[in-house]
Amino acid sequence: MSKLKIAIQKSGRLYEDSLQLLKDCGIFINNGKDQLKVSVDNFPFEIMYLRNSDIPQYLEDGVVDIAIVGENLLVEKQKDIEIVQKLGFSKCRVSLAVPKDITTDELTYFQGKKIATSYPNTLKKFLTDKKISADIHVISGSVEIAPNIGLADGICDIVSSGSTLFKNGLRETITLLFSEAVLAKNPNLDQEKENILNKFLFRIKAVLKAKNSKYILMNVPDEKIEDIAKVLPVLKSPTVIPLAEEGWSSIHSVIDEERFWDVIDELKEKGAQDILIIPIDKMVI
Repeated sequence: MSKLKIAIQKSGRLYEDSLQLLKDCGIFINNGKDQLKVSVDNFPFEIMYLRNSDIPQYLEDGVVDIAIVGENLLVEKQKDIEIVQKLGFSKCRVSLAVPKDITTDELTYFQGKKIATSYPNTLKKFLTDKKISADIHVISGSVEIAPNIGLADGICDIVSSGSTLFKNGLRETITLLFSEAVLAKNPNLDQEKENILNKFLFRIKAVLKAKNSKYILMNVPDEKIEDIAKVLPVLKSPTVIPLAEEGWSSIHSVIDEERFWDVIDELKEKGAQDILIIPIDKMVI
């Protein structure tokens, strides 16, 4: 039986999150910390630990079949690679930043200026689209120090919390793109490998749906059941179970994390009591 070769970052911010996703999907790795290639016993996977910057090329060349990689890297490398699923972790953005004593946020500040970056292709395309002419200095690491040593007037780099910019006396001005971890694939998989990928995607979607949802239970007067059922954003319809106390029922449903507090407030207003919220491990729909 074929094995699907999956690349994950061998170190850095995506490494731990990628391993956790595999674990949540029931894919267990016995070792691999000091190995570059590891087979999985309970799923047809072969895991390859690669340098982040090498993954897009390996994916395009078919050395690996799929990969967990930052969307920003795929944009920068400009490879013919299909994104099959956004994964919701390692969120960041590629942004322009200037010394904190520069008061303007206007893009025109960079006209004729020097910009240090590790994302020259992304930056060049953005500036060209905006009709801004600037001198791009490519730096492989520690981009934030460039303005402090007089190498550049600003930078273009990946930003998560912004704390690194703050520590180096910089502030974020303009965002070029938003990014997160994605599952990407080589465009030329055979049918057997596509079938394995689909099984993996099924598990991923069950995990992601669970992470974005909560199981909710509440006690409700029987005369309020219809009103409360209209509030709940359920998959089909809520489960209603009569309580031992006459005139009361327990309602069970699922609620989206992003709507949680708005829905809770409305439920309370309509008479729900003793509301319990329970995390969901997996959610198959």
